[in-house]
Amino acid sequence: MTIHIDNFEFDVIIGLLDFERDRPQRVIIDLEASYDYIDGNFINYADMVSLIQTEFKEKRYKLLEDALLGIKMLLCTTYPHIKALMLKISKPDILPNCSVGLSKSWKF
Repeated sequence: MTIHIDNFEFDVIIGLLDFERDRPQRVIIDLEASYDYIDGNFINYADMVSLIQTEFKEKRYKLLEDALLGIKMLLCTTYPHIKALMLKISKPDILPNCSVGLSKSWKF
């Protein structure tokens, strides 16, 4: 099974620039998490979304790279039966005329 979470948007403090540390900005999270569904052993996607948002709000990451690795560690620790994970974090409002982001895929 593969969970798809697309266009998960929320406001959070993230970034290096002074103004990014002063006020929240919108981020968009996309992810795919593959796992073996056996005997009712499933991943609750609503819990996953809540976990991700709480992590971002608590950590107030400076770098997208650190946020990406932090979320990966959190998800893999919480859901050890994940077999593959793709994460993308976008900051759609940081630059005019474009959205910027970072992504990574892992297989376990």
